[in-house]
Amino acid sequence: SVSRRQLEQDVFDEWPPAARALFDGSALASKTGFTASLLTAGANGYVRTSLLGVGELYAPDSRTLCIALWPQSRAAGVLTQSGRAALTFVCEDAFYQVQLQFEPLASASGDDSGLAHFIGFIDNGETQRVRYARLTGGITFELEEGSGAVLDRWERQIEHLKRAAAAARL
Repeated sequence: SVSRRQLEQDVFDEWPPAARALFDGSALASKTGFTASLLTAGANGYVRTSLLGVGELYAPDSRTLCIALWPQSRAAGVLTQSGRAALTFVCEDAFYQVQLQFEPLASASGDDSGLAHFIGFIDNGETQRVRYARLTGGITFELEEGSGAVLDRWERQIEHLKRAAAAARL
């Protein structure tokens, strides 16, 4: 059991700077190994995990997160019905868990990706660190050779999320 002195916990309702920089939609090629887990619970109570990369996540401001999902995915179905989800990831040696309330986001004009877009609002977030160990990563991946097409698709997806987020503010 970890003593309270060794466990550092912080709560937030706005993205801390490091997390905001991770989801700012820039320099995607330098962030390709990053993976976040989107946790949703369906009507049957089963919790499902969807793994998302930086090309599917965009924070247009300090309190929101836009995501792109396949429309037929279980996560998209749950977000359409209940809107509740948690996002977990590792950033700057800390474990993040963020509770969000999502709603559908209209696709931007010219978006031919076939993806469903959602905008989430932070209910609350928490970071955890322990003093005796450094968390160096969560779930990570490497793109296969010839991954330029993936990066191109991610760039387009982020641009669609940026335009959709900007249009939602009107």
